Amino acid sequence: MVNWRVIRFLVLFLPLAVAQAQEAAVSPAVEQLVAEAHQAQSQGDLSTAITKYQKIVQIAPRLAAAYNNLGMLYLQQHDFPQAVAVLEKGLKIDPSVVATSALLGSAQFSMGQYKEARPHLEAAVRGNPKDDYARRLLARDLISLKDYEGAVVQLRTMVAHDPKDQDAWYLLGKAHLQLSESALRKVNEIDPNSALSLVIAGEVMQSMGNSDGALGAYKKAVEIAPQQPGTHEHLADEYWTLGKWESARDEFQAELANDPNNCQARWKMANSLLSMHEPPDQALKELNRVIEQCSDLMQARVDRGRALIALGQAGDALPDLLLAEKANPDEPTIHFYLANAYRAQGRADDSHNEMQIYQKLMDSATQSESKRAAEEQKIMKDTH
Repeated sequence: MVNWRVIRFLVLFLPLAVAQAQEAAVSPAVEQLVAEAHQAQSQGDLSTAITKYQKIVQIAPRLAAAYNNLGMLYLQQHDFPQAVAVLEKGLKIDPSVVATSALLGSAQFSMGQYKEARPHLEAAVRGNPKDDYARRLLARDLISLKDYEGAVVQLRTMVAHDPKDQDAWYLLGKAHLQLSESALRKVNEIDPNSALSLVIAGEVMQSMGNSDGALGAYKKAVEIAPQQPGTHEHLADEYWTLGKWESARDEFQAELANDPNNCQARWKMANSLLSMHEPPDQALKELNRVIEQCSDLMQARVDRGRALIALGQAGDALPDLLLAEKANPDEPTIHFYLANAYRAQGRADDSHNEMQIYQKLMDSATQSESKRAAEEQKIMKDTH
C-alpha cells in the first residue's frame, strides 16, 4: 500500500519565500540554514535537517513556514508529540497555512487524538478541496469518532474524484455497514418483539447457517404482520434456499398478495413451480409477467427459456438464454439449457459446444469448492 504520509510530506514542505508575507525579508543566515537543511534531508539525514530548522525558528521565530517544515520532519521521524508542539506554534503565527493544519491533524490522528485532529483536518480540506490525502485521513478520523455520516460525505467526494480508489470504496463500505448496524440496533431497541425485529433476528441466524432459527423467527414475523410486505418473502426465501418448493411457493404467493409488483418474489415463485415439476405453462405465465415488468432480471429469462424448452418451444427459448449468457457467461446452468435448446432444434455441434462449456465451468466450480474446503480444514486444524 502506498505510504500516503510520505506523499503528503513532499507536498507540504513549504518554500520559505512565503516568509516575505511574515517578515520583511529572510536573512542570509536563514537562507544558508535552509539550504543546509534541504541538503541534509535529500541525503536522508533527518536529524541534521531538524537541527538546522531548530536554529531557523530561533533566528526567525515568526516564520510560520519554518515551523511547518520542522513539524513535517518530526512526523517523518514519527516523533508525533514534538510535531504537534511545533505545528501548533506555526498555526498560532499564521492560522491560514493549510499545509500546517493538515500536518497537525495527521500528527494528532497518529497519536489517537481523533477529537483534536478533526478541526485541523477539516480546515485542511476546506482550504484545499482537491487534497484527497487530507480528506482520506479526515474520513478515517471521523470513522474513529463514530461519525459515519460525516465520513460517508468525505468518501463519496473521494470516489467522485477517483472512481478506482479501492481504499476509499473500502472505507465507504465500512462506514455504510456501521450505519446499517446502528440503524438495525435502533429498530430492535424501539420494539424487540416487532415483525421488523424478528426479521432482523432471522437474517442474523440465516447468516450463521442456523436455518431452523431463521425459519422460526420469520414464521413469528408472519404471524405478527401477515399483511406487511416483506414478511412472507423472507420466510419464502429461506424455504426456497432449503429446496422446500411447496412451502416456498405458498409463501411467495402470500407475498405477492401484499406486493404484486415484487419481481423477485414472482420469479422465485415461478422457479418453485418448475422445481416442483408443475405444468410449465403455469410458470411461463408468471415469468412473462416478470420479464414484462423487470426486463433486466436475467434469472427470470433463464427460467422462461427452461419453461419454453419443456413446452417444446426451443426456438422461442433461445433469445432469452442468449441474452442471459451475454450478461453472465460464467453461469453453468445457462449453457446447460442452451445445449438442450440447440439439441431440440437438431443443432448437434452447437449443443455439444455448450455442453463442453457447461462441464468446464462445473469442473472449475468443483475445484474451487474443494480448495476452499481444504483451506477451511487447515484453518480449523491450525486453531486447535
